[in-house]
Amino acid sequence: MSKADKKTFDPKVFLASVGPGKTSLKFRSGQSIFAQGDIADSVFYIHKGKVKLIVVSKQGKEAVVGILQAGQFFGEGCLNGQTLRISTTKTMEACEITAITKKAMMNALQAEPKFAEMFMSYLLTRNNRIEEDLIDQLFNSSERRLARLLLLLANFGKEGNPQPIDAKISQETLAEMIGTTRSRVSFFMNKFRKLGFISYNGKIEVHNSLLHAVLHDKPQLKQDD
Repeated sequence: MSKADKKTFDPKVFLASVGPGKTSLKFRSGQSIFAQGDIADSVFYIHKGKVKLIVVSKQGKEAVVGILQAGQFFGEGCLNGQTLRISTTKTMEACEITAITKKAMMNALQAEPKFAEMFMSYLLTRNNRIEEDLIDQLFNSSERRLARLLLLLANFGKEGNPQPIDAKISQETLAEMIGTTRSRVSFFMNKFRKLGFISYNGKIEVHNSLLHAVLHDKPQLKQDD
């Protein structure tokens, strides 16, 4: 690659194009991308759609541990010595994804500072989110955990306006992600609706009043279970 090419390197163009070690993939809703226990040899980048991460216990119990959307990576554990997948990934809607082999990913990170900076920023953001999730699970009630999850799914705090939450994200999925039962989630969702925190219009609309209640510890949200 020439110096001129390096100056114009665009990480998003790199991720969108096919080439050595990169494959463009399209999935229908409900398809598996990889399964827990599969060989870990590629990193994936989402261009369009949503993907859920699922873990299965030795007893066969499944839990949704994350929902990823456009602009996010997954499967990056293979870069840190992970040989087998520790989760299953399934699409929640039609998806367009780039698969990058471990070798191609390592080469790009070493050769392209802009790409390395983008990927590092993603990893730091994700690490912060994991720490916040752990604190949330340890110290907050299931009601407050649900409120925080709804705000995250609606992209509060990110650039642009908050987005409606797709109705395909079921109450059962929400329950798995915050560690409670579907009936409890249903109770809290109805409560949030009555308080004006959310509304339903085919999708879940999350309002600023829910963010205000979480940030200012309003008594409408229980502190503990």
